[in-house]
Amino acid sequence: MFYKKKFLTLLFLTVMSLSLIMTAAVQAQNYYVYAAAESEDEVALIRFDGKTAHVEKRIPVGVWPFEIEGPHGLAVSLDGKYWYLTMAHGRPNGHLYKYSTGDDVMIDRVELGLFPATMQISPATGLLYIVNFNLHGDHVPSTVSIVDPETMTEIEQVTTGIMPHGSRISPDGLHHYSVAMMDGQLYEINTVTMVVERKLFVGNDSEKHLVDMMNSMQMGSGMDHKMEMPTNKPTWAYPHPTERFVYVANNGAKEVVEVDLDAWKVTRRFPTPPGPYNVEVSKDGTKMVISYKSDASIGVWDLKTGKEIAKLPSSRKITHGVALSPDSRYAFVTSEGIGSETGVVEVVDLNTLKIVATAEIGKQAGGIAFWKIVK
Repeated sequence: MFYKKKFLTLLFLTVMSLSLIMTAAVQAQNYYVYAAAESEDEVALIRFDGKTAHVEKRIPVGVWPFEIEGPHGLAVSLDGKYWYLTMAHGRPNGHLYKYSTGDDVMIDRVELGLFPATMQISPATGLLYIVNFNLHGDHVPSTVSIVDPETMTEIEQVTTGIMPHGSRISPDGLHHYSVAMMDGQLYEINTVTMVVERKLFVGNDSEKHLVDMMNSMQMGSGMDHKMEMPTNKPTWAYPHPTERFVYVANNGAKEVVEVDLDAWKVTRRFPTPPGPYNVEVSKDGTKMVISYKSDASIGVWDLKTGKEIAKLPSSRKITHGVALSPDSRYAFVTSEGIGSETGVVEVVDLNTLKIVATAEIGKQAGGIAFWKIVK
């Protein structure tokens, strides 16, 4: 009996020791993200060690020392060796910049369209696809720039909708999805043929006649700004990592919609607080994280049940970008400051559903991209 108790005690201590070692190993992981401060002409490199978010470096960006160029979108190369940045403002066009990771040295830049915004690299073609938001231009269809990131050469511009913004690539790399704010549509581009294959109005059916009217018009010479536009104003599109769905943030309609890619129709609508802006789905396909830009909060949703499981207030008034860690453990969310107030990157633990760390960066924190996990 004595030896049995001793064995059980040793077994318990061994299990506890292993548990502590595993916990320490998890906590020892470092997560790295890049985040842009649009009114600061600065990109911050953030390291999160499981407890605290550290600003490792503040990287000045741009080439005009006395003007705000507006760093907007961020993307990291598939091998993690480079990061890319869209500069929204130009004379008149914006640019795409290429930097090396680690030393964060600028390598090259290429001119794109009016107000280049979000982007991603296709694992199928190796090319970068960048939407030209055309924020300050006429209400005419804008484009998606396609760039060879090796040579930093724009090889094509594909026309899509009016003020295209949020965009992401399908997991297989064969399709690019983007939404156009002012015509309310989701666009699907074949990344190989560089052709728009399909488009879908993702707003309320009662407004579809407005889109039909716009699609039937010859809009090359511009549209009347007073013309009635759909009110859904989509700002982001994100493909599910394992299933045939795309999730679209209808910023003006206070909802996120699920689009079935096989049926090519909206299958679910998730009512949200005001201003859903960016959306990302965890790699394990279970959770969706939404920045509620007009509500100063972050939403976490269970995709199986279609229910919001957490609504977390931000420390700033305008939540913006979302980037999830590849292990589906953490969400990194930027939130803009107002006026001279600093922006922040807030870290959400997707297990405990709490904000566990905050890092202050430059003004108007916006675009964000995940770089790597270091154990």
